[in-house]
Parts: sequence; structure tokens; C-alpha cells
Amino acid sequence: MTDNANIAIITGASQGIGHATAKLFLSRGWQVISCARSRPAEDLSAIKGWLGHIEADLTENASLDAFIKEATGLLNGRALNALVNNAGMSPKSQNRERLGALNGDLDAWRTVFELNFFAPLKLGRGFASPLAKAHGSIVNVTSIAGHMIHPFAGSAYSSSKAALSALTREMANEFAAINVRVNAVAPGEISTEMIQPEYEMLIPRIPLNRMGTPEDVARSIYFLSSSEADYVTGTEIWVTGGQHMF
Repeated sequence: MTDNANIAIITGASQGIGHATAKLFLSRGWQVISCARSRPAEDLSAIKGWLGHIEADLTENASLDAFIKEATGLLNGRALNALVNNAGMSPKSQNRERLGALNGDLDAWRTVFELNFFAPLKLGRGFASPLAKAHGSIVNVTSIAGHMIHPFAGSAYSSSKAALSALTREMANEFAAINVRVNAVAPGEISTEMIQPEYEMLIPRIPLNRMGTPEDVARSIYFLSSSEADYVTGTEIWVTGGQHMF
């Protein structure tokens, strides 16, 4: 590992897709700054290349600004090769009922949009300079729920992910001027902490006949962040096992 190693910032890295993504990048020789509201479920400090984990609540402007400042300090003037906007939330009612447009608390909607939509925008702006220095890449994690009605994902979550898909295109167009690529991955049913037993009923709708793994998504994120995707921008990759076709 040298100071010339590629560097990635990955949000929502304490578990699930974000954690798997951090581990994959580290295994392929990248350096990683991770971020989440809590410590990672599995300590990454023993893995070569991990520059540190920053606890932050990205729904709060002060916490988000502090995260950008601390991460910029860890970069210490070096270029940033990838920003992975993975942090997200999908709140449910107390009885786990899907929160829709009629019954969802509007303050909860605002919180969902702060994390799922505004945080990627703010972080893209906040790290624009080190990303430009590397001719780097931003990868936003959207969702199949942002493109079609989902039986379990709430309306706020689905709407925020649809907005993030549109934002990805807008950012790709504008960030191209500073030689930064912006893409997205849209996962389907991925076996993470967000998945509940009722999701098993969706497997017959998946042509590959299984739920995805966090590693399935991580590999697509890595591809979009790597030099293999140097001419790819404004693209959203479906990681759904084919479920999006129906």
C-alpha cells in the first residue's frame, strides 16, 4: 500500500451493502474512509488500507458538515477516487405497516429525503474538489423501489430513491465539466438487515430465483468506481436478479 493508492469514501458502511463495499474495496488495494451513524458491525481496523471510520448523522447539517471536514482532514490534500453514497433509510410504522402517501408522517418524509436524497447532493458538492483532482467517480445507491410500486418499501423511501435516480443524471451532466463521473446502482431484494421474513414471497418474481447478497451490489459499485468504467457516466445499473423486468 502506498500514498498513490486509490481512496474511496463510503457512507452507511456499518453493515449491509456499505460494509460489504468497504471490505471489497480494501481487498482490492484501495484505501477507505467509512461513515455511518454507528461503528461497523465488524471492525475493519486490522485491514490494511482502512483510513478510519467517522460516526455521523447525515440527516443533520452540522453533523454532515463535520463529517466532510474530518474526512477532508484524513485525505490530507490527496485526491479522492470514489464517493459511494450508500447511506439510506426506509422507516416503517410501529406495527411494520408500509408508510404510504396517505398515512406517512410528513416529518418522517423530510428525514428520509435528507438522508436518501439531500445527503448525496451535499456530499457530492463537499468533495467535488478532491474528486476532480482524481478524475474520480460518484456512485449513488438507488433502489428498484424508485422505479415501480414495491409491496413493502414505503412511499417516502420509494420517492426519495426515484429522486436520487434523477439527481444522478443531473449530477453526471454537471460533474462531467470537472471530469467526475456519476452513476448509480439500483438493488432489488438484497439480503441485509432491512429485509424481513415477508420478503421471501418476492423470490418467485426474481428470474434468478434468489435474493441478492451485499457482495453482489458491492461488485457493481466497484466496477463503476474503477478505471474499467472510465467512459460510463449517467448510468444506473440494475442489481435485481432480473426482477426489474416485470
